[in-house]
Amino acid sequence: MTAEVSKYTLEQIEALELAPGTEHEQLEGWVPELASEDDLRNALEKAFDYRGDVTITNKGGKKIEAFIFNRHTGATLAESYVQYFEPNVNGKQKLCYTDIARLEFSGKDRAAGKHWEDWVKAYNERKAAGEKNIALHPEME
Repeated sequence: MTAEVSKYTLEQIEALELAPGTEHEQLEGWVPELASEDDLRNALEKAFDYRGDVTITNKGGKKIEAFIFNRHTGATLAESYVQYFEPNVNGKQKLCYTDIARLEFSGKDRAAGKHWEDWVKAYNERKAAGEKNIALHPEME
């Protein structure tokens, strides 16, 4: 044990190990108000972290069902964009923040209520039952 580590008490170390995780917001079905530039930026940050599809309505009225996998936040909305995948469309798509009129968290949030501990428990149960060639994978509903 190094001198740096040994200065901590067992209680302090255990407290660090039990630090709270990130609170997972319930976003499924949410339609954020995009009244300001900050509203749009905040909603798109949440969409980037969301593990489901969102429906983007562009300024022309076209609805785009998308999974947002990347975003670039520039100094202005015109310099900012999201990158996304659409079902049945090959390749990455890109949309400038200034072209977004509406955003809806329309798809099922695949991460909601899912915890690593649940996956490990399911894996151990399957392994104990004698199942072979198993791995830890998320449930697909």
